[in-house]
Amino acid sequence: MNYGRIKALVIRHLYLYQRSVPRLMDIFFWPVVDILTWGFLTVYLQKVSLNGLNIASILLGAITFWLIIQMFQQAAAVTFLEDVWEKNFLNIFVAPVKVSEFLTATAILALIRIILVMIVISVVSLVLYQYSIFSTGIYFIPFIIILMLFAFAIALFNMAIILRYGTSAQTLAFGLIFIFQPFSAVFYPVSALPAIVHPISYLLPSTYVFEGMRQLVNFGTISSTDIIYGLILAICYVVLMIIFFFKMFAKVRVQGRLLKMDS
Repeated sequence: MNYGRIKALVIRHLYLYQRSVPRLMDIFFWPVVDILTWGFLTVYLQKVSLNGLNIASILLGAITFWLIIQMFQQAAAVTFLEDVWEKNFLNIFVAPVKVSEFLTATAILALIRIILVMIVISVVSLVLYQYSIFSTGIYFIPFIIILMLFAFAIALFNMAIILRYGTSAQTLAFGLIFIFQPFSAVFYPVSALPAIVHPISYLLPSTYVFEGMRQLVNFGTISSTDIIYGLILAICYVVLMIIFFFKMFAKVRVQGRLLKMDS
């Protein structure tokens, strides 16, 4: 793997942000709108109080962590789509760029973007609602790692499907992530879901993050075993999706469909 080529791919996309208002809005505007909208709701719920639970911290924590997984997945998938939209995808692989280098650069770009998003939402949350995204303490690190790994796995699946079926499948980059939201127990515990879907919830790494966050807020403790399960699941999904992407890329290349990606 050539780190110089990875750096070049990253810098190439970063230059696009200098004069792109929509890209900057994705970092500095829309996350703030989400935090404001849900933040005012949590302030209201905190005033009415529900059985003494810290509703504000629970909901703001859920919103913040969900924004991280949603925006990391979209950042990775849209980075891929931008090359398709600009008819530049084939040019990348005409150059001596490996698929592994392309995916690494995509992950780095998503990481840079999510760091900026976290800075923005952490400042807004702290100033307006006195909530810190670091209130989960040392567990903030495994929470973020699990969410980003899972988000990248979803993005890899999106990219592989778009490779196979073309831009007709590009809506997956923006909508697929929301399929996982009801089963991830973002705003409510798994126990609130029908028993028949509990196994689905526990197959999602994100579930362990949101359940763990609520346990920390309400009881100050968390099961380390659950965090380990979530991390193992996230790593497994990433590995499986990398294999899936490589297989799809090889199949599309053999079929000569890479050229059609830019047509």
